Parts: sequence; C-alpha cells; structure tokens
Amino acid sequence: MNFTGIEQITHGVEDLNECIRFYKDWGLTKVSADDNVAVFKTLDGTEVVLCLKDDPALQPAIEDGSTMRHVVWGVKDEADLKAVRELLSAQETYGEVDGCPACIDPNGMSISFRITQRHAVDIESAPLNTWDQPDARTDRASTFYDHAEPVKIGHVVFFVADLAATEAFYVDVLGFVVSDRYPGAGTFLRCATPGGHHSLFLLERDDKKAGLNHVAYTVRDIHEVFGGGLQIDRCGWKTQIGPGRHPVSSAYFWYVESPAGALAEYFTDEDYCTEAWVPREFERSNEAFTEWAIAGGIDGNTRRQNASLKNK
Repeated sequence: MNFTGIEQITHGVEDLNECIRFYKDWGLTKVSADDNVAVFKTLDGTEVVLCLKDDPALQPAIEDGSTMRHVVWGVKDEADLKAVRELLSAQETYGEVDGCPACIDPNGMSISFRITQRHAVDIESAPLNTWDQPDARTDRASTFYDHAEPVKIGHVVFFVADLAATEAFYVDVLGFVVSDRYPGAGTFLRCATPGGHHSLFLLERDDKKAGLNHVAYTVRDIHEVFGGGLQIDRCGWKTQIGPGRHPVSSAYFWYVESPAGALAEYFTDEDYCTEAWVPREFERSNEAFTEWAIAGGIDGNTRRQNASLKNK
C-alpha cells in the first residue's frame, strides 16, 4: 500500500478565535475562517481544520474538551484508494467521508483516506559544518529564523485505551510498520517504508483513557525548531518542554500547549527507515524520551530559560 502520510486533521475546539490566533503564530497559512470553521495549511498543503466542538457534523470525541476529531491519511493513487476501501470494508464501523473510505479505529478515532493532495516543496535547509564535512557551509553564516513555517504534519500521537487492539488494526489491517516500542506501553508506527521514523505513535497510560497527546509539525532544520519556539514564546504561548532531543527517533523537538487540544510540536531530523530498520525496545522513561531538554522552554526575548522555571 502506497500511503503518503497525514493529509488533514480536524479539531473540535472550545475557543475558535484563540485557536486561529495560535495557528497563525505557529506559522501556518490561513486559508479561510468564519464564525464556525477555520482552515489552515502547512507549506506542502497538509490541512488543519478547526471546528467548534459542538458542531453536529463532527465525529464523536474520544475525550472531553478541545481535541482531535478526525484524521485523513493519504494514498498515492486511485488503485491504492480502492485497495484501502477493500481492506476497510469488513470493519463494522466502515463508512465514507466525502466519498472516501472511512471507519472508526479501535481507539474511537475517526479516520479516512484520500488520494494525496499534498505537493512538493522547494525549500533549503541549513547545511551543517561537521567534523567529517567541515566545508558544507563555506564563506557564509548559518541560517537564523524569526519564526517557523511548518512543512507538513509529520505525526500524530494518541493515548489509547487498548494498545494491543489499536496496534493490530494499524499493522494487520492497514499495513503500517512498527519502528520501535515501549513494550506493553507504546508503539511507534510508520505508514510508509522507506519513510520517517513514525507517522503514528500509540501510547497506553495507566488510566487506560483515550485522548490526544500531540500533533507534530515538521520544520526544515534544528535552527527552525529554535526560531519557531522562541517566536511562539514571544507570542505568549506556553512551552511544556523544549528544545530537546529524542533518543527514540533522534529528532530535535519543542512542545507547546495548544488551545486546539493537548500539545503541538516542532520537530526535525528524525530517523529515516527502510526495510533494513530493525525495531528496538526501550524502557518507557525520561531517559528514553529525552537525551536532553529544557523544561518550560526558553524566553523569546532574553534567550535564556524562562526565569520562573529555572529553579523548579
């Protein structure tokens, strides 16, 4: 199956105006907005749809408050869409959304599939002068960003009520591939091989409740992670943790509290996996989550750790 990644996510939100302000500050392009619905896009055309949470057109929520209500996954062409329709047709919750195959996954999340509408993006990342390639950037200073412009939605992360059942659906029914695991606690899945380390992460917490953990937005390079995080702080949004780096996936990150539900993440430089990648097992711990990280983030004006959090 030729999956291409996440095409669109839809949030049901309590405060639409606050969410519009957040996503403009986050660096997405506003396509449209009215009193009930707003649509934003990343550089490659991945869509973020914001609806008032009581909109009767939305699928039921997996948790209270603002949260994600629907995920659209992309496929390469009509043949792939037909194949997905056949795979899902046996599901009790099978239906169609906008003429495309859809169902409810075992965690209660509404998903559908469409032929990809994303497009290639002609952008340049900052080269790094490393020990083995000291002249990758010659006679010019490196890049500094005063804000971020996310390229795409790289992955979504959900708390799941039943990890085994939800993993089995995505692996055995849809053909997603396991990249790494927290045994009995979490599974990192990629929808395409070769491809980025994970496009979906399923995490089972002690209370077994379903919910949204975060949405991760891909940016060009580590400098844009910093630039975006500093700008989002200057705009008044609260960093949970970051900048930092994950031992699982190797990516650099910055997590921010989102009014659309849970967290939004800037990330870059994740592992790229082929058929040769061997899934690993990690103990679920702070050490597995972060090689290093700054709790509460960096003040966008002083460029130092937020003062109120230094001694906590």
